[in-house]
Amino acid sequence: MSSSSSSSPIPSPKIPSAGELKEDVVDATKNAGSSSIRNFIAGGVGGVCAVIVGHPFDLVKVRLQTAERGVYNGAMDVVRRTIAREGLARGLYAGVSAPLVGVTPMFAVSFWGYGVGKNLVKSFSEVKDEQYSVAQVSFAGFFSAIPMTLITAPFERVKVLLQIQGQKQLAPGEKPKYSGGLDVVRQLYKEGGVRSVFRGSAMTLARDGPGSAAYFATYELIKRRLTPKDENGKPGNLSLTAVMIAGGSAGVAMWIPVFPVDTVKSRLQSAEGRPTIGGTIRELYGKGGIRAFFPGIGPALARAVPANAATFLGVELAQKAMTKMFG
Repeated sequence: MSSSSSSSPIPSPKIPSAGELKEDVVDATKNAGSSSIRNFIAGGVGGVCAVIVGHPFDLVKVRLQTAERGVYNGAMDVVRRTIAREGLARGLYAGVSAPLVGVTPMFAVSFWGYGVGKNLVKSFSEVKDEQYSVAQVSFAGFFSAIPMTLITAPFERVKVLLQIQGQKQLAPGEKPKYSGGLDVVRQLYKEGGVRSVFRGSAMTLARDGPGSAAYFATYELIKRRLTPKDENGKPGNLSLTAVMIAGGSAGVAMWIPVFPVDTVKSRLQSAEGRPTIGGTIRELYGKGGIRAFFPGIGPALARAVPANAATFLGVELAQKAMTKMFG
């Protein structure tokens, strides 16, 4: 071994400072250009599709997560009682106004953030032929959850409160506590200010960060597997059926690892007073052990397939429509 090789230090990878990372995010946002705008619009379309298809499943999940043990015998019991008490459309779509108003910008910001995340990946790592690695896609997916949480947390707080108030048996002449989404925000702000409206933000990010990483990574991987290739090995057009399969699979992959976090979030956002994350976890575990963190996982996974198939179908169709219109 030569002395020159032993004396030459191996350069260590430079870790960007917070200021440099902030500059990279700004540059990535600017460089995305019209692509960011298209991602934003397509994400909004996908979000509306997701709410229309998935809200009844989500309502069942939340009611199972927030009800005391033994109140319901299962998902179908929630559906039966909800329809009997509140009617079909009004019951299964209770609280739908909040996600419809919130999900459009939420998904729009998510897909915009995913695009910015991919551009950010390009700024500090190599991407060959637009083929991102699993780690790169996962990073971009996790990044998308950061700006999305600012919208997701308050809208989910409103949605959860509207969804669970239908469980209460009202006395003759008694009116529900909340008359709608804006009334929820008004009362929450009066009770505890902005902090009350944004309760559960930390758990929302803890759910959506890893969840979005798994979501986009699964979608991209399955999409690549299902994309036909021509005689030269170049990818061809993906069928809408394949888009829906990839989207549904992405939804399942997102929920499985983060469902216990979502249960804690739902409990936090629906509880009265000032509950803590640690206290909520201890209370759940004390009442039912590990199983207490998984009520409603059946409806959540049942919802994940059609809702996320609809999401990505809406996104892909919107992207195609914009390409056709604007080139």
